[in-house]
Amino acid sequence: MSAHAPTHPTACLALADGTLFYGVGFGATGQTQAELCFNTAMTGYQEIMTDPSYAGQIVTFTFPHIGNTGITPEDDETADPVAAGMVVKWMPTDASNWRSAGTLSDWLAARGRIAMGGVDTRRLTRAIRQAGAPHVALAHNPDGVFDTEKLVAAARAFSGLEGLDLAKEVSCAQSYHWNEMRWAWPEGYKPQNDPKYKVVAVDYGAKRNILRCLASAGCDVTVLPASATTEEVLSHNPDGVFLSNGPGDPAATGVYAVPMIKGILDQTDLPVFGICLGHQMLALALGAQTVKMNHGHHGANHPVKDHETGKVEITSMNHGFAVDGQTLPKGVVETHTSLFDGSNCGIRMEGRPVYSVQHHPEASPGPQDSFYLFERFAEAMAARAV
Repeated sequence: MSAHAPTHPTACLALADGTLFYGVGFGATGQTQAELCFNTAMTGYQEIMTDPSYAGQIVTFTFPHIGNTGITPEDDETADPVAAGMVVKWMPTDASNWRSAGTLSDWLAARGRIAMGGVDTRRLTRAIRQAGAPHVALAHNPDGVFDTEKLVAAARAFSGLEGLDLAKEVSCAQSYHWNEMRWAWPEGYKPQNDPKYKVVAVDYGAKRNILRCLASAGCDVTVLPASATTEEVLSHNPDGVFLSNGPGDPAATGVYAVPMIKGILDQTDLPVFGICLGHQMLALALGAQTVKMNHGHHGANHPVKDHETGKVEITSMNHGFAVDGQTLPKGVVETHTSLFDGSNCGIRMEGRPVYSVQHHPEASPGPQDSFYLFERFAEAMAARAV
C-alpha cells in the first residue's frame, strides 16, 4: 500500500513489506538501504546522526522540529554522520541558534547522507512498534522518478543487523590519546591537565562525549581499536579499562571482544566499566546472552531504575539488542532495569569493581542523573591504588 504522496515527491521510503512513503528529499541524493528505527528525543539530532551506534540504521525522528537549530561542529560525536539517513515530519526551517555554523541539509549533503521530510512519522513509528524495525530503502531524486519495485527489492535484500559486526567498521584504526573534558560555559572544551588515573578505552564506536566524561573524572585516556587484545590493553599499564558503546550484533562483536575481556578479568583486578555495546560485551564475557529487540530503545526520555538505591534516572538510550537478564550467571547482579519494558539496563560483578549499563550517562537527559557512574569508576581506581 502507499502513503499519501505530496504533489511533487522527491523522496521515497520503501519498506520490505512493500509499504511506500513519499516525501520531500533533502541532504544528499541517491539511495541507501538500512534498518529503520525511531528516536523520541526532542533535541540532539546532530549527536544522534554522528553516534557510531547508529551504523546500519536510518533514523525516524518523532519530534517534528528537526534541523531548526542548525549544525554546530562542537556537537559532533564523531567526525562524520554514521547513521545512514533520516526521516522527519517537517522540512527543516532556517536555523535559529547563536551557535549554528550551517544548515542540516547542507551538512548532510556534504557528507553523503540522505534525508526525507513531509512524512507521517506517527504512522511510520506505529508501524515500527507493531511489526518491529523493518529493512528499508530510502531514495532521494530531485526529478521525483522512482522505480518502486527495485526499491522494495533493495529493502528486502538488506542483510539486517543480526549476526553483523559493525564495531570494526566504526572503530579507530589506531590508538590515540584523549584529554578533552566536558563542555562548560564560557570556556567550552578544556583539556584535563591533572589526570589521576590511566584508562584504556576500547573503541567499539565510542562517542566523544563519553571520552570527555572520563577525562572530566580525572582520567588520562588511551583509546584502542575494537580488536585490541588483552596483551595490548595491559601493555599500557592502565588503572582501569573502559568498554565503549557501538553498533551491530553484540554476539558478532563478541567473537573477538569477549576473549579480551575475559583475559582482563582473569589476569587482573582492574576496575572495568562498560556502556551500551560495552555493557553487552561485558555481559557476554561473564556468561550471559543477548537478544534482538522488536524495535529497541532510542530516545532521551527512558526511565531506568537503579535497584541498589531505589532511584529512577531519566536516561538516553540507543540499542536494538539487549542483555537477557534471565541468563545472568551466579555472581553477576542485575543493577538497573528499564521501567518501560523491564529489560536489563545494568549489571555488576559481586565483590569486584566491574560493572556496566545499557543507557548513556554522558548524554545528560536527566540532565546529570547518571554521572555518578563515571565518578564510581574513578573511585574504584582510587581505592585500588591505596
